Amino acid sequence: MRTIFALLLTGIVALASAQNSPVGIFKSSADIGNPKVKGSASYNAADQSYNLKGGGYNIWFERDEFFYLYNKIKGDFILTANFAFVGKGTNAHRKVGWMVRETTADKSAHATATLHGDGLTVLQWRRTYGAPMRDPQDELFADSSWYNVLQVERSGKKIIMRAALPGQPFEVIGSNEMTNMPEEVLAGLFICSHDPEVTEEARVWNVKIDRPEADNYNPGMGGYLGCRLETMNVFDGKRMVIYEKNDRFEAPNWMPDGKKLLFNMDGSLYKIPVEGGNLEKLNTGSANKNNNDHGISFDGKLLAISNQRDGMPGGGSSVYILPLEGGTPEMITENTPSYWHGWNPNNQEVIYVAQRDGKNIYNIYRNSIKGGKEVALTNIKAGEHVDGCEFSPDGKYIYYNGNHTGSMQLWRMKPDGKGREQLTKDKYNNWFPHVSPDGKWIAFISFEPEVSPNDHPSYKRVMLRLMPASGGEAKVIAYLYGGQGTINVPSWSPDSKSIAFVSNSGR
Repeated sequence: MRTIFALLLTGIVALASAQNSPVGIFKSSADIGNPKVKGSASYNAADQSYNLKGGGYNIWFERDEFFYLYNKIKGDFILTANFAFVGKGTNAHRKVGWMVRETTADKSAHATATLHGDGLTVLQWRRTYGAPMRDPQDELFADSSWYNVLQVERSGKKIIMRAALPGQPFEVIGSNEMTNMPEEVLAGLFICSHDPEVTEEARVWNVKIDRPEADNYNPGMGGYLGCRLETMNVFDGKRMVIYEKNDRFEAPNWMPDGKKLLFNMDGSLYKIPVEGGNLEKLNTGSANKNNNDHGISFDGKLLAISNQRDGMPGGGSSVYILPLEGGTPEMITENTPSYWHGWNPNNQEVIYVAQRDGKNIYNIYRNSIKGGKEVALTNIKAGEHVDGCEFSPDGKYIYYNGNHTGSMQLWRMKPDGKGREQLTKDKYNNWFPHVSPDGKWIAFISFEPEVSPNDHPSYKRVMLRLMPASGGEAKVIAYLYGGQGTINVPSWSPDSKSIAFVSNSGR
């Protein structure tokens, strides 16, 4: 009886230390295990980052002491964030990372993606209440640079940990079946000093809690996941969420003045300030079924759109142009389907992908905005696919993605379709190359190898990557849950420092 009472008391103390004041996206926080030095968390709305402080003897053996910032979550999820300790620290085994935990009791079962003060990066776990902690499956040390991005995915009963060095794709650190974990768990950020007398501090940013759909999910049948409109400095990787909606919107363009973004939602186009704020609907006249292929001429005067026409073959998409401030659209492509992707820097031509002559093959075409006969720039064979065509700012090249060599890779060709060059040659399926206004960089989206090369589906773990416009090593600038609609169109800021994109998550 005395033992039972002690266990109950321990649980009461742990629960009593929990705080219910929200911090950023997290609803609760707690000092788990009643550490001598209490912890805290703060949220900086200006850059959407978190600061964690905490003590605690350790997260090990049969009980834990640490500071925890968390939410209750049911079902599957993906947790992703950048981590960095503040200061040199006192103990090499200070810890920060993501934790999935059964309760706030100090002996609770949990699985923890941990970054240590000495660079040790591991998945650790306690399978049941009061059980000893398990040694990690794998131990990774970063000698010259830290694993600064940690990700935890819950898929059924399995917990998967991934980590990435700066600019690199994720590596799987380990996984474990947590068979006794309930449907609803606690999930969030933690910090532990590994010294009862000491407070350690860490900064966490690009924090995302994503609720994925099953691999066989069909958006057309089950509705859409929520969307976030984000901006990001491509050189420091810092992301800002400026607009969210529990429904579908897609494909932001950066307006020429640098002050607003343009994106499609519910068949219309909307503008929003880059820092967030009220939406402004753009007048597109009779074109009220706009899809996610739209963009602004180099001189900033015209807008090209792709609008669905009722009763037309192949989905009915045609390319139109209209004044950037809105107005009456003028149709450029009578034949369907046609999907706009790029402007010629001369502001007199557009390029697009289209199916013609009843063939289920997309090729790249060029046409004058004054109308006339379109010119085919590619002539691919059955089974191949090309997409995402876009002029370089100097007009010397057209960049696009194509699966000429099997997987989907980035290519460029001359404006007449000749001189084809392959730019990427890696294992990922790379889509939608967007050239920066200064002509130096390409931003693009990469799908995992298991995704069909001809497909760019919604709701996948994807990467945004950056590479020199002439080719070279690509580095990861963002890890997200997205795909179709994330970055289909040119989305660079006019100063060539930032991009805009859409990420997805359920509720």
